[in-house]
Amino acid sequence: MAKKSDFLRDFIAEIGDENTTLAVDGQSAGEFSGFVDTGSYALNAVLSGSIHGGIADNKVTGFAGESATGKTFFVLGIVKNFLDANEDGFVVYYDTEAAVTKDMMESRGIDTSRVVISEQETIQKFRHHALKIIDSYVAKPENKRPKMMMVLDSLGMMSTTKELEDSTEGKETRDMTKAQVIKAAFRVLTLKLARAKIPLIITNHVYAAVGAYVPTNEISGGSGFKFAATTIAMLSKKKDREGTGIVGNLITVKMYKSRLSKENQQVQVRLSYASGLDRYYGLAEIAEEAGVFTKVGNKLRMPDGKTIFEKALNREPEKYYTQDVLEKIEAHVHKKFSYGTGDLDTEAEEAYEEEE
Repeated sequence: MAKKSDFLRDFIAEIGDENTTLAVDGQSAGEFSGFVDTGSYALNAVLSGSIHGGIADNKVTGFAGESATGKTFFVLGIVKNFLDANEDGFVVYYDTEAAVTKDMMESRGIDTSRVVISEQETIQKFRHHALKIIDSYVAKPENKRPKMMMVLDSLGMMSTTKELEDSTEGKETRDMTKAQVIKAAFRVLTLKLARAKIPLIITNHVYAAVGAYVPTNEISGGSGFKFAATTIAMLSKKKDREGTGIVGNLITVKMYKSRLSKENQQVQVRLSYASGLDRYYGLAEIAEEAGVFTKVGNKLRMPDGKTIFEKALNREPEKYYTQDVLEKIEAHVHKKFSYGTGDLDTEAEEAYEEEE
């Protein structure tokens, strides 16, 4: 084995390409060094297979949902956690909807002195600007680069150069090139982002598919967005009511595409109008599945035998989600959401053995 490895190292050295490495060394652009916490344990779990994970620090992650689902607030929560975790870090925020304000960010605890806002009209201008940002960033010595994250909010609102020109000339023809333009942009950007270890978050709209036998939502931008993002989470919402008032949204997050966790898995998270993403909401259901909590009528039995209403759990989560409870939930999350684990894999192996 050592001789084979030595041969390959010499062979690669002769090629003299810094972008060609042995897989065992873990130096390819696809490798990532950590996660950006989303601010929600349940959201972390479904995105990465760990309640302590989140979005990978060099991948493209997409959140798609109907208008007013809370996509921007999701992103602002992640931005806050990123800046809190990296005291010298900064964010380049592409706002294509003119929706984000200084007051909006600061009301959510975001240090706006470390957020760069850029407003680009077209996908082509976004690509050009993003490439300049990345090239300028990597030109600096690696040990002097603060951590950086990029946000595109939203892809669905961006035009193409052709669409802009047609509109100026009064043409009403539909631009059929948008998906191809998006693909072209991310063919260049994705590898550069990965090599620079810059996470990019994209938000996008969905629309109802006309004429579908079963009502479905389609992602704006056609196959371009699906091509661009490593991970895509679909969002749907219902109102979170307290008494007679609406205090936020309860959002179901379903994995549409993922390379870091199992697709089609889903969780529910809470997005408060006042405080953003709830750290603990959505864990109770996972804890029940793991056998950590037990449903007793309309109450939950805790590991110490005490029974409480879920509302009491949500009011004082730190009291009940102890380190021991979180460790047990984490073990179940890894089995439920990560690839290569769980009952489905066991069943597939048994089926394969029967065929043999």
